[in-house]
Amino acid sequence: MSTLVTDPTGRPDAPAEPQVRDRADVRRQVKLVVVLALLVAVEIWFKLEITDPEVSHLLKGPRSAENQPVFFDGSYVSWGAVAITAVALLLAVLNRYPRGAGGVLLAVLVGASFYGSFLMWAYADSALPIAITNPLGGTLLVATYLVLGALAGVVCERAGVVNIAIEGQFIMAAFFASVFCSLAVASLGGLPLFWTPVVGMVGGALAGVLVAALLGFFALRYQVDQVVVGVVLVTFGYGLTSFLRGQIPGDQAARLNRPYQLENVEIPGLADIPYIGQAMFNQTLLVYLMYLAIPGVWFLLFQTRWGLRVRSVGEHPKAADTVGIDVIRVRWQALLLGGVLAGLGGSAFTLSTGAFTSQMSAGLGFIALAAVIMGRWHPIYAALAAIAFAFLRNLRDQLSILDEKVPGELISMLPYLATIIAVAGLVGRVRAPAASGQHYSKGD
Repeated sequence: MSTLVTDPTGRPDAPAEPQVRDRADVRRQVKLVVVLALLVAVEIWFKLEITDPEVSHLLKGPRSAENQPVFFDGSYVSWGAVAITAVALLLAVLNRYPRGAGGVLLAVLVGASFYGSFLMWAYADSALPIAITNPLGGTLLVATYLVLGALAGVVCERAGVVNIAIEGQFIMAAFFASVFCSLAVASLGGLPLFWTPVVGMVGGALAGVLVAALLGFFALRYQVDQVVVGVVLVTFGYGLTSFLRGQIPGDQAARLNRPYQLENVEIPGLADIPYIGQAMFNQTLLVYLMYLAIPGVWFLLFQTRWGLRVRSVGEHPKAADTVGIDVIRVRWQALLLGGVLAGLGGSAFTLSTGAFTSQMSAGLGFIALAAVIMGRWHPIYAALAAIAFAFLRNLRDQLSILDEKVPGELISMLPYLATIIAVAGLVGRVRAPAASGQHYSKGD
């Protein structure tokens, strides 16, 4: 129905001219149409390439021996994925693609549909009797590192400090968590074995705080460029852990690198939920800490006076200083809290695998930084982005035995390729905290 305007005499005039669309909105629509059209084409190709659509799954998880593979016709999943993505494509063509939470939910649904279509193609017609396994458990294991690292990045950047050193905090925390836990196992005979990994977690948190303190010392006290200091600290972390590991005598190396792995703790009732219960609620202490850290950081940043101060010094430090907020002190506090979070994430590397190896963080600290950008410096959105990257990383491990259809090299680069695409093209225009990376001193 046309909108009418009225002249001063009260008579209806001609219909109002249509509102001119913003160029950014037009570009957004074009991107959506192109991406969704490609997804539809690929999903159709996946379906047409399948000869025998029968596949099997073990999605209920390793609960008991009665969990036998379930065979089903994958055509329903393949064509259902095409239908869902086609509906999203139609909405994008008509410029009716929802925004906000609705758009996020639809994007998640389209992504899940594409994932299902891909799995049907990857597992169908296989010469090996391989069943689709539940990816949630492996995803949460990797998400522990990424989510805690992303939350560390969010806290620091909200205060105006760019923490490029998350990768260095990861590798330092992994090393010292192994040493602390191994010493606890060897020396503290009266300490129950179940709690010895907690000693390792303390060691990892202290290592993360140490790297954060070095970053604050150079970046906040002497106002050295934060990005440069962060890169140097990453190199420092790798070099120091390799040096210390090489200095340990051979007869002591095994004793200092034999941490007691975290045991799974099952939550009664919740662990019995079909499909997701065992994966989500029969996990280690660090995974449960990750669950609590996401709402905890959100509450600190957006529901407390301290969080308001953090956000104020990250947006306008001079205005914050004017009302009596100690900008440098608040930035130090945020930086050290980020060190604790990143240190706990790094300790998960060794406390989950049982040993420290050089370069075991494998660039995940930089992927955590990418999750910060994708999450628009919001703790919940950054955590969701980190979980998405963890899912892709787990997918690489899950499909590593299917080289006959998917090249192993492509699977290995999948998480990093997705990171580049997401940060470069799909995030859109994002605005970091206004004072992020900017130095401040009293009187500026």
